[in-house]
This record gives sequence, C-alpha cells and structure tokens, in this order.
Amino acid sequence: MSNSGDSPAEAGRRRVWRPVRVLTAAVFALAGLIFVTSFNTAKGTDIRTDASMLKLSDLIQERSQKNKALDESTATVRDDVDALAQRDDGSSKAEDADLAALEKAAGTRKVSGHALTVTLNDAPPNATANPGYPPPQPNDLVIHQQDLQAVVNALWQGGAKGIKVMDQRLITTSAVRCVGNTLILQGRVYSPPYKVTAIGDLGKLKAALSASAAIQNYQQYVKAYGLGWSLDERQAMTLPGYSGTADLHYAKPVQ
Repeated sequence: MSNSGDSPAEAGRRRVWRPVRVLTAAVFALAGLIFVTSFNTAKGTDIRTDASMLKLSDLIQERSQKNKALDESTATVRDDVDALAQRDDGSSKAEDADLAALEKAAGTRKVSGHALTVTLNDAPPNATANPGYPPPQPNDLVIHQQDLQAVVNALWQGGAKGIKVMDQRLITTSAVRCVGNTLILQGRVYSPPYKVTAIGDLGKLKAALSASAAIQNYQQYVKAYGLGWSLDERQAMTLPGYSGTADLHYAKPVQ
C-alpha cells in the first residue's frame, strides 16, 4: 500500500530492481552460503590448523600397521594351507618339484644367499651445496620414486634371485611408489632411510648398480648435496617369501 501523496511515477520507480541491487543481493546470498558451509565443515573447530593433517597422517600410519598385521596373518594361514596341500594333494614328486620352482620364481618362497643392501636417505636438514655446485632446490635434497626404482631395476638387471624393499619381498606385480617423501609399498607406508636388499652374485649386483645411468645421476646429487648412499655386503642372508595377495586385473573383450 502506498501513501496517497506518492505520484504514479514514484510508485513505479520503487518497483524497479536495478542491476546494482541485484548484484548486491547475490553477493550477500553467496557470502551466507559460504559461512554456512564453513560452519558445517568445521563443526566448531579451527579448520586452519594442522590438526586435520595430523589426523590424516595418524590414519595412514594406523592403516599401514593393520595391513602389516594382516600380511603376517595371511602368511601364517598360507603356511598352514601349503602344509595341508603337500600332505593330501596326491601329486607326484615331479609335479611337486615343478610347483616349488614356480613358487620360487614367483617370490612366494624364501631365498637365501649372498646379499647386497643399498641404503638411500634424504640429505641432512641443513644441507648446503658442496663447492662447485649450485644452491640446492627442495627436490634436490630428498629421495624420489625414480631413485628407488633405479636401484630395484639395476639389481634385477644384475641377476638378483630375490629383492626385498624395507621388510617386504617384491614380486612381479609390486609397485614402488612415493607420495611426497614417503614410500607406499603393497599397502604399507615407509619413511627414509630406504633399504633395498638383493640376493645374488655380489660382483654382478654391484656392477649393475655402477652401470645404471639413473644411479650415476643420483650419485651426482650425493656428491653435491649429501644425499645418502651406502652398500652393505652379507655373505649369508635369507629373504622372506611374499605373503600378501596377488590379485591380477586384466582386460576382457566386450561381447
């Protein structure tokens, strides 16, 4: 209802929504939506702290420990199943020998012999460039996925009979992956220093490491910025067999 003193022209102007007013209303509506979303996300906590990241890190470590426990449980059950199968399978000695050879090649059986352990580590926190090298960038001071993969590939090239990264045996489907400065291997998380152990001929293993172009490149960073690199020889060591699952994923033709 308008006052009797208002002219028709004034009444008409009051009914017109100008673009500036529409834009202002939209901005306030969007701001309100953001405040509501932030409140629902925070649930009364400070979302700009590192608490959420710490919780995520704790969750990852907890899941890694659970995966380790499950691996150990799986290994125990596998041993029981294998014992029962050998007792009751009705196979011939030749078939048993063929199966044992396949299991050894697959990495599910222990392997013993001369061992070479390669240890890689990040540079010290206060690392600086040695004389003759440019100042380091952050990526120059940490171990990357390609560094670990180069060591693993070289050891296979050197005729390794089996390889263990940290405390896990590698098989053909194992993937050495790094996220940030942590290693994720078969569902478990590790931090440096990283240890890669191979069973085989020590001379051939060391020769393969020396011949690797990727490792030669890594050695330049060892000299320049102090990345960790060491070799440890053992005359007798036994690597555990792989005890996890070996699910294979493959493509199927469309019918």
